[in-house]
Amino acid sequence: MITRKSGWMDEDLEIFSDSVRKFFEREALPHNERWNQEGKIDRNFWNKAGDAGLLCVTIPEEYGGAGGDFRHEAVIVQQEQWTHFSGWGNGVHSGICAPYILSYGTEEQKKRWLPKLATGEMVAAIAMTEPGTGSDLQAVRTTAKRDGNEYVINGQKTFITNGQHADLIIVVCKTGDVSGGAKNISLVVVEADEVTGYRRGRNLDKIGLHAQDTSELFFDDVRVPGDNILGGDEGRGFYQLMQQLPRERLIIALGSVAGMEAAIDVTVDYVKQRKAFGKALLDFQNTQFVLADCKAEAVVARTFVDEYIARLVRGELTPEEGAVAKLWACETHCRVVDKCLQLFGGYGYMMEYPIGRMYTDARIQRIYGGTSEIMRLLISRAL
Repeated sequence: MITRKSGWMDEDLEIFSDSVRKFFEREALPHNERWNQEGKIDRNFWNKAGDAGLLCVTIPEEYGGAGGDFRHEAVIVQQEQWTHFSGWGNGVHSGICAPYILSYGTEEQKKRWLPKLATGEMVAAIAMTEPGTGSDLQAVRTTAKRDGNEYVINGQKTFITNGQHADLIIVVCKTGDVSGGAKNISLVVVEADEVTGYRRGRNLDKIGLHAQDTSELFFDDVRVPGDNILGGDEGRGFYQLMQQLPRERLIIALGSVAGMEAAIDVTVDYVKQRKAFGKALLDFQNTQFVLADCKAEAVVARTFVDEYIARLVRGELTPEEGAVAKLWACETHCRVVDKCLQLFGGYGYMMEYPIGRMYTDARIQRIYGGTSEIMRLLISRAL
């Protein structure tokens, strides 16, 4: 069993972690297989999570949140991996969208949207990626043109987490010349139930994270009030995106660390029970050496990312460090899970064993939130 005691954990966080684990075991795990088959979790699970205080844990109480800090968010991310509950898009809802609104929204916007996100009345998504635009956010072609007191949005987004459930979508748009760069980007909030011309496309068929609904979104002359632009001013979107990326990438990195630990745990349990040539697989030196390497990499990853969590809580984490954390943790995660799966032999290729789902789920870590190649580019610029 991997040691999971982090320096940033305290007694209150340990109690919170235990309550999160029990909530997942009670409300999520009995349905997880069905959710994987259906391609999304039940909508009322969001409401249950809100009732349990698991949504928007870093948002101040005055806006309906729990008033915690990033460590509370980290506890939830870890328990998702440790309990093998894959596919919940809370990292986007609570870890990305809510902090955008808290950090950049006007007072009216914060009071209008954050309490509904905290209860699960609304589910949030952020619409960045387009069919022809991945990591190059300056090249987005979705537009939000001013027309009197409204913005008219036209465009298409893809790979949008929570796309099937989302009631509130933060849309990355060009509010100026579509051929322009960063200075023309704004974040415009769409309340799905309040507009016409907004369509959800198909729930995309992925190789992993099957319970996480990931969708195409279409905006055809969608009209929203002029005060739905995040922060109230045009042209601030690219700055807002760049400021929040270190946090987002650390969430992904932490998921990879906990994912490594979970994979090692299930593998150790398997090789203790599985017999070959008259003895347990764990008795073979090759098995011992492989798992020793995996544990060493997981311990290093845990120590490394825990330090960056402490830096983020102190407000010191830089964009370069966020990129380093995501690159190293996610690449290591995929390598460790691959080694663990190999020890299962043919059973590792069967989805009835958790290691198979861990393997397919892990592959996205090197892609979303900025690919490993983009992380290398960002790191190299600071050399």
